[in-house]
Amino acid sequence: MATKQPNIVLIMSDDLGYEVIGANGGTSYDTPRIDEMAQSGMRFENAHVMPLCTPTRASLMTGKYNFRNYIGFGLLRPDEATFGHLLSDAGYNTCISGKWQLYSYNPPDQMPEMRSKGQRIEDAGFDEFCVWHAHHTEEKGSRYKNPIIYQNGKFRDDTEGKYGEDIFCDYIIDYIGRKKDDDAPFFVYWPMAATHKPHEPTPDSPEWDEFDPPANKSLGAKTWAELEDGSWEDDPRFYKDMVEYHDKVIGRLIDYLDQQGLREDTLVIYVGDNGTPTDVCSMMHDHNEICGGKGKTNDRGTHVPLICDMPGTIPSGSVQADLVESTDFLPTVFEAAGLEFPDGYLIDGRSFYPQLTGGKGNPRDWIFFHFEPMNARNDIGQIRFVRDHEWKLYETGELYDLIDDLDEESPIYESRDTAKQSAARARLRPVFGQMA
Repeated sequence: MATKQPNIVLIMSDDLGYEVIGANGGTSYDTPRIDEMAQSGMRFENAHVMPLCTPTRASLMTGKYNFRNYIGFGLLRPDEATFGHLLSDAGYNTCISGKWQLYSYNPPDQMPEMRSKGQRIEDAGFDEFCVWHAHHTEEKGSRYKNPIIYQNGKFRDDTEGKYGEDIFCDYIIDYIGRKKDDDAPFFVYWPMAATHKPHEPTPDSPEWDEFDPPANKSLGAKTWAELEDGSWEDDPRFYKDMVEYHDKVIGRLIDYLDQQGLREDTLVIYVGDNGTPTDVCSMMHDHNEICGGKGKTNDRGTHVPLICDMPGTIPSGSVQADLVESTDFLPTVFEAAGLEFPDGYLIDGRSFYPQLTGGKGNPRDWIFFHFEPMNARNDIGQIRFVRDHEWKLYETGELYDLIDDLDEESPIYESRDTAKQSAARARLRPVFGQMA
């Protein structure tokens, strides 16, 4: 077991639900490297995050429910302290490499009042950064082949023929190589671009050499209207290639940690940011088809893989059934590092680090969601719900039996409650009163 402050690597895949990973029972894709992490560490069966990426990212990076600091889709409040700020202040070397998309999201003709309202990557608290989509959405370009990458204040000019996720991984490996012998530990956040749309060939796809990414030939990306006019077909068949390539790239980072003798000193956390896209259907256990639910508030939208690995600290091949939500990652990282939050810092999350070390910890009785995408392309308003292992209650009163009705097709209204349903409602309803 590590005796000093651990290094921490937090990896978050994009648009990849629980059912995709082989260790969870998924059989549509080969994910050997993530499966190896599960064999070496701990796999969680009941990790849930928000149904879309920005709400999850805001909660993950701050440890707070969205109603406290969420200002809009693709936006992080400029004055919000992230784990980049907090861990840098605590003496960690900090780096982010991957997808940012938290400064400005909407194109000029969609909610222009929200443009440039988020947090600049330069102000996010990280010592170094290598990111895609640091600025306006029409400037974001490709995230995969020939990507537009903004690194430490400058756009890279060497990305032709390269794949975004390879660049992000290379940067992380280089960063760790430069920091591994420092007295201070390192914290690396890898919010992956994969496996989000557009579904495109990877370097391992036969179509790679001929593929010309439509989103980018210069510093200008196509608008959503241009992408949706039928001139470019987003083919879900490439989702498999993207899943398997993202597994391969994660494996490359794990191999580097091994080669450098850093595995036992490094807590690696892997999690998804929301459910799988709705046009992607995957098999579990070779007989159960699961279609994605990104954007939906049922389990298809919120249930994600969570795997943690740190040989010598986390019991190998262990499985954890406790509930985990997106606010829990920051306090877990802090407890792993032996840190205390600054005076006055409000935290909603609950650390699951004791569970990682084989202890009982303080398991959650419930997890809470305040879902408010505020996006010009959807009409979803504020949705609040709370759930435990068996029941889920919406603030509007609908109750669902998660054992018999996981897809939430049969709402239960209070006027028809059985005694058991009434008891579940009585347990869960007071949570809403705590969220003022």
